[in-house]
Amino acid sequence: MDLNADLGEGFGSWSMGDDLALLDVVTSANVACGFHAGDPSIMRRVTGAAAERGVAIGAHVGYNDKPGFGRRFIDIEPAALRDEVVYQIAALDAFARIGGSRVRYVKPHGALYNTIVHHEQQAAAVVEAVAEYDATLPVLGLPGAAWLRLAAARGLTVVHEAFADRAYNPDGTLVSRRLEGAVLHDGTTIAARCIAMATGEPIEDSAGGSLRLSPGSICVHGDTPGAVEIARTVRAGLTGAGVSLSPFAT
Repeated sequence: MDLNADLGEGFGSWSMGDDLALLDVVTSANVACGFHAGDPSIMRRVTGAAAERGVAIGAHVGYNDKPGFGRRFIDIEPAALRDEVVYQIAALDAFARIGGSRVRYVKPHGALYNTIVHHEQQAAAVVEAVAEYDATLPVLGLPGAAWLRLAAARGLTVVHEAFADRAYNPDGTLVSRRLEGAVLHDGTTIAARCIAMATGEPIEDSAGGSLRLSPGSICVHGDTPGAVEIARTVRAGLTGAGVSLSPFAT
């Protein structure tokens, strides 16, 4: 199983989360590319630290929306979105290569991630960007998403993702962050859910039913309170259950 986290989401002197501590826990790092968060110096620092630790680097691409942290929908023309995604991947890849690695996969962020579950035109634009930049890059996303369907049709490698600390609707979509209980905070509970996901057992959905997920990677968020300890608890729980951890992209 792969364990990923969103990293590099500070800006200038403002920081979010403990990137270096999380890099000692996860196997893949979704690094902000300067649009929803991050800046060139942060990108250089995080990719270099990931390379030193053997952590796979993913381009965490998003809408150009730092004030909203990329969590607001933007009605952008598909061609412009395609070009912005290419721009972000290339920028991060430059710093990753300076650090001795490279971008190894692509994962959209926030509102873009959720929008291209259903928005066919924007989904196609993101797929086009990845295919044009490097068609060997795997793409990471929510099972059933339109963009993963289009990516597979384009010949890209598709990897399904699950979220350690997010509540799920019965249809497998994420409960909106605007609703109470959408984000989980108890490390023991989160670890138990991750073990179930990794071993093919069901988890409880928001309606009290059973939902079975089969992820290739599990995301632990780095911007929630106690994120590092939660991530450590998840990693310890998975390894204790006999689940080996390694990057899905090499």
